[in-house]
Amino acid sequence: MIKNFSINDRIGDIVTVFPGASNLFLEYRIDFCCGGNRPLIEAIKEQNLDENIIINLLNEKYKEFQEKNEEFTDWAKESPSKLIDYVVGTHHAYLKEELPNISELVLKILDVHGKNHEELFKVHKLFNTLRTELESHLVKEEKFIFPIIKQYELNKINKDEVVRLINELEDEHTGAGDIIKELREVTDHYIVPAGACRTYELTYKRLMELELDTFQHIHLENNILFKNI
Repeated sequence: MIKNFSINDRIGDIVTVFPGASNLFLEYRIDFCCGGNRPLIEAIKEQNLDENIIINLLNEKYKEFQEKNEEFTDWAKESPSKLIDYVVGTHHAYLKEELPNISELVLKILDVHGKNHEELFKVHKLFNTLRTELESHLVKEEKFIFPIIKQYELNKINKDEVVRLINELEDEHTGAGDIIKELREVTDHYIVPAGACRTYELTYKRLMELELDTFQHIHLENNILFKNI
């Protein structure tokens, strides 16, 4: 029997059960990572969306997903350690490779087009703030907090310390998410101006991919990993 989602379901829970929902939520600017604890209806009202359109689209796409019987990893059923290894090997690896590349692109289009597109100065500033915060965040997770979480999984001691560290990470996730949302607004949702060069187009494409990957990354931690501790 195919389950139907309701407007009262938590956004993060929906994406956990149906990862493809993230694309729909991105399209309608519904925060599924840092705002994953909220019921869907709150985000719908916040964005002034039609709840019937959203819930019908969501359930139609979920029905298609189930009928195709596509395989996916249900991370809510996996151990915290396995999810941590996946996050580090997939999302951390992506950031380590892409952040320097995007930085070069952002600087290049600023040098060439900044005179006529002053918003690129803001894009440059926001991106480099985001890069600094994310790179520091990765080191903190890999070298300090993730090993503590793995140890807690084994012996269940020092829970108060683990909870404190998780709250710290969630605050940092919110900060990164806010910068990404501001980048989206400054770039007019990554729409390049008329007559833009290929480098301009590539830069905005990479920024959009960074947003998607980072939101999926935060979702796995906030809405699954931390809730399984």
